[in-house]
Amino acid sequence: MPRNQTAFLVNDLEIKGNLVLAPMDGYTDWPFRSICRELGSSISYTEFVKAEDVLQRPHYIKDKIHFTEDERPVFFQIYGNSADSLLKAALILQKLEPDAIDINMGCPNRSIAGRGAGAGLMRTPIKAARIVKSFSRSLDLPITAKIRLGWKDCQNGMLLSQIIEEFGGSLVAVHARSKEQGHEGKPDLNTLAEIKDRLKIPVLGNGGIRQVDDIENM
Repeated sequence: MPRNQTAFLVNDLEIKGNLVLAPMDGYTDWPFRSICRELGSSISYTEFVKAEDVLQRPHYIKDKIHFTEDERPVFFQIYGNSADSLLKAALILQKLEPDAIDINMGCPNRSIAGRGAGAGLMRTPIKAARIVKSFSRSLDLPITAKIRLGWKDCQNGMLLSQIIEEFGGSLVAVHARSKEQGHEGKPDLNTLAEIKDRLKIPVLGNGGIRQVDDIENM
């Protein structure tokens, strides 16, 4: 797809092109994002930031959310296990004028998912719904989310995707693996396709992209 062609909309925000650099903690700082933006990434996702750090240690996240105007559209990604803290942090981040705020519901790291954040939120779909609903009601920016297909014993990626859409989300990125798979094993592209077909909002596929053929398969 030509880089100047609109691929999809996030609310009224036009996204030019259909290739997106995934947010990766420790990697996607602004120099790296800027390079990838020049090479064709259509969205700049920041590294994720912890809600409590936004509220209590803003100096700690300063470099992670730094961006330049040339990077736009820029999506800030946030994670946490408290609906109240997440909303308070998102309201602060909104003042920095990103183009959207993304809720991380897909990180498989034990120290994060094990505490109910990241992929841990997929264990509590009612809480996830409450978070998305509060964001969409309180923020003036598009709300997006990153999820997985679920946990090994609870493959509820379809349910979470529908919750995100129903309660005001404007886009969902789906890592086509379970929490337990982490970054290993073959992504389940069939289930990913089912989610995409069911939703009306844009769906980004994620996971297992190591070469050009993987992009085409996705």
